[in-house]
Amino acid sequence: MAMMQEFKEFAMKGNVVDLAVGVIIGGAFGKIVDSLVQDIIMPPIGKLFGGLDFANYYLPLNGQNPTLSLVEAKKLGAVFAYGNFATILLNFVILAFVIFQMVRLMNKARHLTETAKPAEPEAPPATPEDVVLLREIRDALKNR
Repeated sequence: MAMMQEFKEFAMKGNVVDLAVGVIIGGAFGKIVDSLVQDIIMPPIGKLFGGLDFANYYLPLNGQNPTLSLVEAKKLGAVFAYGNFATILLNFVILAFVIFQMVRLMNKARHLTETAKPAEPEAPPATPEDVVLLREIRDALKNR
C-alpha cells in the first residue's frame, strides 16, 4: 500500500499534471505543423521540382522503377527516401522555431513581471546580542 500512496503523491504533483498537459498540446500542435508543411508548404515546393509530391522523391536501391510512388517502391525493396526526410526535417525546423518563440515570449513576460514588482525595503540588520547587553548595562549604570 505504501507504494500506491507514493505513486498517488507523485501523480498529483503539479509538475506531472503540467507535463501531461504539455505533451497533449504538443501532440496536437505537432499535427497542425505536419498539416501546414504537407498541405500548404510542400505542394508549391513540389511544383517547383517537377510537380510531384515532394515526399515521394527517392532513389531506388533495388532496381525499382523510379516512376513508382514511394509506397510501391518500398514494397519492392529498399529505397533512399530523401523527399520524405526533407518533409519531416522541415516539420521539425518549423516546430522547433515556434517552440523557441513561445519560450522566448514566456521568458520576456516573466522578466517583465519580475521587474514590475516594487522592491521591498530591506530590514535593518539585527543588532548583535553583545551590543544590546552592553547598552542595557550602560542604561542601568546611568539610572543609579
